[in-house]
Amino acid sequence: LRHPRARALATSFAAQWLQLRNLDRSAPDSASGAPDSPTLRDSMREETLRLFEYVLREDRNLWELLDADYTFVNEELAQHYGLEGVEGAEFRRVSLSRTPRRGVLGHASVLTVTSTPTRTAPVKRGKFVLENVLGQPLPPPPPGVGSLEESPEALRAASLRERLAVHRAAPTCAACHSSMDPLGFALENFDAVGRWRTEVNGYPVDASGSLPDGRSFSGMLELVRTLRGDDAFLRCLAEKLLIYALGRAPAPGDAAGLAAIVAQLDPEHPTLGSLMLAIIESPLFLQRTVVRR
Repeated sequence: LRHPRARALATSFAAQWLQLRNLDRSAPDSASGAPDSPTLRDSMREETLRLFEYVLREDRNLWELLDADYTFVNEELAQHYGLEGVEGAEFRRVSLSRTPRRGVLGHASVLTVTSTPTRTAPVKRGKFVLENVLGQPLPPPPPGVGSLEESPEALRAASLRERLAVHRAAPTCAACHSSMDPLGFALENFDAVGRWRTEVNGYPVDASGSLPDGRSFSGMLELVRTLRGDDAFLRCLAEKLLIYALGRAPAPGDAAGLAAIVAQLDPEHPTLGSLMLAIIESPLFLQRTVVRR
């Protein structure tokens, strides 16, 4: 893990897990006024890869992927975030302790790929948290589901939260949206390219929400603290990394093996290194079927 080639775990697994490969297809619409450049998107991606690699190489607590009060930026990305004192193209570690931004959910990369070209998308962001942080995949939307009204008149008449509430009231939409939307609202203080904001179209941002089990929060910081209340994130990350190691989709018989892998983690200081070791020593990995072509 200390060899330079271990960076491949970040550029391959982390990029897949956090959907960083979609960054180049997530450019904001020119009419939105959001900054967009290939170098900025590259900086967004690099920030996230560097955090993952740092947590990996330095045996940092796995939870820092979600609640790290530091990040890695260059001048361009620091200006994007409103951070002062960073000059030049070189990436360096900076403190976020005095900011409302934490971990990968506060990275512009993740916030951009979970937005639309013209605005934030609480639905996409909530789905991302459910599937990639909590390990709760959702079924595809039913056919014929309508879209939100996006006309200038609709934007002036109601906030995005209010318009989504109307959409969520439809019986065919309620089941999934009642889980997704509240999680996505926690990230609404970040615009479609990850900049901080306190209002949208003249409406103050309401970043309150709740987890599917009813635990409530307001904003990203409270969401992250709430997520630390159980080990759902650790189980989710373990499953994602196991799937990556096995090179196949999860199977019903994997549950016991996955539970055994998670049980081996130090509850006070779980690390990526210990998770990887538990996976490669697991019968699921040692006894896997390898198809040679």
